[in-house]
Amino acid sequence: MYIPTANRKLIYENLFKDGVLVAKKDFNAPRHQDINVPNLQVIKAMQSLNSRGFVKTQFSWQYYYYTLTDEGIEYLREFLHLPSEIFPATFKKVARAAAPRLGGRPERPEGGFRRERDDYRRRDDGKKEGASGDFRPEFRGGFGRGRAQQ
Repeated sequence: MYIPTANRKLIYENLFKDGVLVAKKDFNAPRHQDINVPNLQVIKAMQSLNSRGFVKTQFSWQYYYYTLTDEGIEYLREFLHLPSEIFPATFKKVARAAAPRLGGRPERPEGGFRRERDDYRRRDDGKKEGASGDFRPEFRGGFGRGRAQQ
C-alpha cells in the first residue's frame, strides 16, 4: 500500500519515541487515536515492519500492540537520521525512589495469629467421650419412599 512519506515519518517518529504503538483493528477509521494519520496506513506500516522483523505484534481484544525490537531501533535510527545516544522511552531506565525502611513497623507477637488458632483447636482436648451408654439409634426406612411400613 502506498503511504505518503510524511505520514510514514510521523508513524515511525511516534513508534521510536514511545517504543510501542497501539492501533485499533478498524480499517475504516478516519484517523489513528494518537497520530493524525489514517488508521489503515498505521496498521499497514506496522505490518511492513513486522514482516521485516523490526517490530513484534501482539493482538488482543481488537487492538494491535506493536513493540520495537533491537533491529527495529537500528532501522528507525537510520530512517529518521537520529544519533545512537537516543533510545525509545521503553528502553530508558527509570530511577526508583528508595523503599522506606522497615525498622519503624510495630512489633507483632511471636507467631502472629497462629497461636490463637492453635488455642481454638486445643480447647476440646479434655473431652474424649463418645455417646452415652443408653444411646440407641433407630434406623427406620426412608420417609415416604419405597414400601409402606407395617
